[in-house]
Amino acid sequence: MGMTMTQKILASAAGLDKVEAGQLIMANLDMVLANDITGPVAIHEMDKFEKKGVFDKDKIALIPDHFSPNKDIQSAQNCKCMRDFAHCNEVTHFYEVGEMGIEHALLPEKGIVTAGDTVIGADSHTCTYGALGAFSTGVGSTDAAAGMSTGKAWFKVPSAIKFVLTGKPSKWVSGKDIILHIIGLIGVDGALYRSMEFTGDGIAHLSMDDRFTIANMAIEAGGKNGIFPVDEKTIEYIESHMSEARKAEYEKTGVKPYKIFEADADAVYDETYTIDLSTLKPTVAFPHLPENTHPVNEIGDIAIDQVVIGSCTNGRLNDLRIAAEILKGRKIAKGLRVIIIPATQKIYLDAMEAGYIRTFIEAGAIVSTPTCGPCLGGYMGILAEGERCVSTTNRNFVGRMGHVTSEIYLASPAVAAASAVTGRVTCPCELD
Repeated sequence: MGMTMTQKILASAAGLDKVEAGQLIMANLDMVLANDITGPVAIHEMDKFEKKGVFDKDKIALIPDHFSPNKDIQSAQNCKCMRDFAHCNEVTHFYEVGEMGIEHALLPEKGIVTAGDTVIGADSHTCTYGALGAFSTGVGSTDAAAGMSTGKAWFKVPSAIKFVLTGKPSKWVSGKDIILHIIGLIGVDGALYRSMEFTGDGIAHLSMDDRFTIANMAIEAGGKNGIFPVDEKTIEYIESHMSEARKAEYEKTGVKPYKIFEADADAVYDETYTIDLSTLKPTVAFPHLPENTHPVNEIGDIAIDQVVIGSCTNGRLNDLRIAAEILKGRKIAKGLRVIIIPATQKIYLDAMEAGYIRTFIEAGAIVSTPTCGPCLGGYMGILAEGERCVSTTNRNFVGRMGHVTSEIYLASPAVAAASAVTGRVTCPCELD
């Protein structure tokens, strides 16, 4: 019996020749991540440990992205806690305001995570790095504390679901539409503690940004992780985003700083789904679950109050390019609030140089510094009683972005931008 891609990575991290679904293992970690909400909790847990300090200052990432720039005294205290800890332990990957970004966009951009890595993060959307062919998953702050201290974490090896993606997506269909379709198909617990492994000829038609989006929302289906095979696009991305430390090591040793794992031909999967991407339509998830999905061209007239384009799911440059393409020369509907959040400072700068920021402002939107803010109802876009928002974020639970009677419609940047123009949930094809 063969192993899946995820199982091979975990076996390697555990120093084993083979693992099986359900097996308990102790794995070595390549990166441990925490943010300004979860990081302080982990740090305070570490204060209780007999062993002091971190296992490797180069394998810890602390990102103040949820409430930074600080929105209040408590968020300022949280960031100070992380800042002091990072300085005390000489943590290499601490990113202050001005160089920070939304964590799950920043780490791949900086080349801190790569193919074959085993990564844990005290944030559920750590599964994003599966787009690079890494095993990455979210953990609690206590497990993150143990990981930062020891460089190890225990796992129950997950079984897997195989998603065979075929065909080429039509115009306006992106990674967000694909993952929303999948979640609508299997439900929010359809992949509970299982690896979602994507394969098929359709992957060649997906950009890296599409893949990041799909892997990012594996957790919304209950998945332990989502993972893509490493192809030419992946390698091009990895090599063009290689960190200086990895470049130096590569030049010194000649050994590539990433490792490619492939599923065995006889790997066992609990289920297999084949999805023809050419048949998919722009999709939106209605309140209050990501599984409550509908093709946008089949819904009624739903007026909205706000649009948010950004987050660890859809704040990358290609997302902003699509939004700018739709908003170029158009105005945002009267009375609508539109908030656009580039996911990192580099993405912000690249969008500025491409003219996207001017397009957004001329259309009537505001552009924010990188932050997770509105996604978790933190700040920069809180919803009032009864308000509706089309958002490119990843969750639409009751009260997620504000008042418990507010509503969130999850959508792609294309649907969000088209909705910004009309003031209602809109398929971008209506504007063609």
